[in-house]
Amino acid sequence: MLQSEQVLQDRYQLQRLLGNNGVRQTWLARDLQADDASELVVVKLLAFGGAVSWDDLKLFEREAQILKQLKHPRIPQYIDYFCIDDRSLWFGLVEKYIPGESIKEKLASCHRFSEKQARKIAVDILKILIYLHSLNPLVLHRDVKPSNLIWGDDNQVYLVDFGAVQDKAAKEGVTFTVVGTYGYAPMEQFGGKAVPASDLYALGATIIHLLTGLPPSELPQRSLRIEFSHLVNISSDFSEWLQKLTSPAPEDRFATAPAALDALNNRARLKIVPQYKSLPDINNSGCGINSMAPVPEAVLGWNWGAFFMPYFWIWPNNVWVGLLCFLPTIGIVMTIALGAKGNEWAWKSRRWRSIEHFQRHQRGWAIAGLLIGGPISLVMWSIAISALITAFLSN
Repeated sequence: MLQSEQVLQDRYQLQRLLGNNGVRQTWLARDLQADDASELVVVKLLAFGGAVSWDDLKLFEREAQILKQLKHPRIPQYIDYFCIDDRSLWFGLVEKYIPGESIKEKLASCHRFSEKQARKIAVDILKILIYLHSLNPLVLHRDVKPSNLIWGDDNQVYLVDFGAVQDKAAKEGVTFTVVGTYGYAPMEQFGGKAVPASDLYALGATIIHLLTGLPPSELPQRSLRIEFSHLVNISSDFSEWLQKLTSPAPEDRFATAPAALDALNNRARLKIVPQYKSLPDINNSGCGINSMAPVPEAVLGWNWGAFFMPYFWIWPNNVWVGLLCFLPTIGIVMTIALGAKGNEWAWKSRRWRSIEHFQRHQRGWAIAGLLIGGPISLVMWSIAISALITAFLSN
């Protein structure tokens, strides 16, 4: 049993346990042979036997082999690999410690990321992926997710944990261990056919998690596409970029990390391949009240907010034709028209993030109309009718 202050290989003095998933243990340790005796390293340990399979050992050894070859300032630096034949057989991988906090830890503390922060993370990770995918043979990380991203104390983002990495130098026909995390890994990866666009999908799913605060596995999907736009308030170009990055089909994503980075930096408007019938319905709001663009069925129906509070409702919904309700001669007719056509006119007059966004807005007006506008209207009608009756009787 490993303990704090224990020294491994006469060099690595264990300080504290960072993680234990039942298969691996990760320790923070001091490198006693370093020029600076206080220098910290990360020691990953795998105890072979028991629940640990040959596949686990293969992935562990592959991580050490790949990490040894990588030279990038945002990837942990390889230091050592060793084996301890004690009462149990231990394999150890040592890498440089990166002071900071994982993105997963930030999410766990209820930290919500802004679009600016999400863009920075995307840019930093894309630059790392450009390096990995440009190697010969190219290297696929295959497990980009919040727990494998470190926000360093130097305000830089690092990519860690190369245990799922795949080296494309392997011969065709070799079956790789299926790795990846559900929700972040695309379908083709679970079929053993990971490509550079697979890492891009995982990055997109990760950024969506940062913006929504919800893991991709908990978000709704339609035709295998993650639906997130109704939960975030981000620019349209960034939303489109994320949609393209997380397209279910690899050929509909960016083909390379440089292409994805170029589109992100240039805020390019992208052609998103529709994956389901209702997608155009989400994107045609704000097209103008005279537009012939179709209005989604989910939007249509009687609008109680417009009917009971026409004088106030027209302003936030940009339905300026409703100003006719101020005219005494046709005011009542316009009020009824707003109730009947208000949803359609509001959908066309304003740009909405999604159908859900529109429905929440109108639902709020309906509640206000029933609780406030309705009673006020009844009082006003009662006063008007009483005045008419009094005038009639006096004659």
